[in-house]
Amino acid sequence: MVLYKKMKIDGLHIFFREAGSPSHPAIILLHGFPSSSHMFRDLIPLLADRFHVIAPDYPGYGSSSMPTTQEFAYTFENISIIMEKLIAGLGIARYFLYMHDYGGPVGFRLAIRHPQRVLGFVIQNAVADECGLGKPFDLFKALWADPNPVTEAAFAQLVTYDFTKKQYLTGVCQPYLISPDGYNMDQFFLDRPGNSEIQLALGYDYRTNVEQYPAWQQYMRTYQPPTLVAWGKNDFIFTLEGALAFSRDLKVIETCFLCGGHFVLEEQSRHVAELIKRFFGHV
Repeated sequence: MVLYKKMKIDGLHIFFREAGSPSHPAIILLHGFPSSSHMFRDLIPLLADRFHVIAPDYPGYGSSSMPTTQEFAYTFENISIIMEKLIAGLGIARYFLYMHDYGGPVGFRLAIRHPQRVLGFVIQNAVADECGLGKPFDLFKALWADPNPVTEAAFAQLVTYDFTKKQYLTGVCQPYLISPDGYNMDQFFLDRPGNSEIQLALGYDYRTNVEQYPAWQQYMRTYQPPTLVAWGKNDFIFTLEGALAFSRDLKVIETCFLCGGHFVLEEQSRHVAELIKRFFGHV
């Protein structure tokens, strides 16, 4: 049974999905762009027999509060602080982190601040090396180099319905398993008045993630968190090189290339759940 809750943090109402017994090891599911905890809707029940599962929505995403960019500074650092306060508010001392896309920068920030709290990683199409940034990041890089009306308008292509749908459908292996609910729900939230400014702010702030890649790599080399890489191999946003790069820094790692795209859970949730339970079977 999945529970749907909210916690008030710094004046914001942060929505999260919860399942499984609190006596089990905790796993925090950190969603990517432009989604929400909805992307984990099929995975959560499959993990709940072995884990205490928490899947939050970031500020500005899903069913969490969406303050304006004047009311809240949308940076990955600030989002990670909100997530840290949520985890603390739930009384969770140690946890596994499942990180997808934007969840990578959020999760790595949690890890480098409190390395002793992290039991291990599941990484689904999120990177910690510049070699992992695919073609769509050309629009990010142009924005970072010179934020102006032209680069901002080009970046805005990434929040259109066509691009959202493309993220779900490109590279899929079982197209009849891809529910339109995923991309339709994501676009519903993206189309809210003021949300395009939020996405632009985070797109510009993503440059700070690239700047931190060396620190994240050093964290992995030093603390060696056990890591399962469960990767949609046909992703056009993050490269296969980005997936393989984790093996340079980590010793206890398993890399699985799954048939699917950026949102590989749409067709591989059961397989991913089995991989997680097997890889972390000792806990």
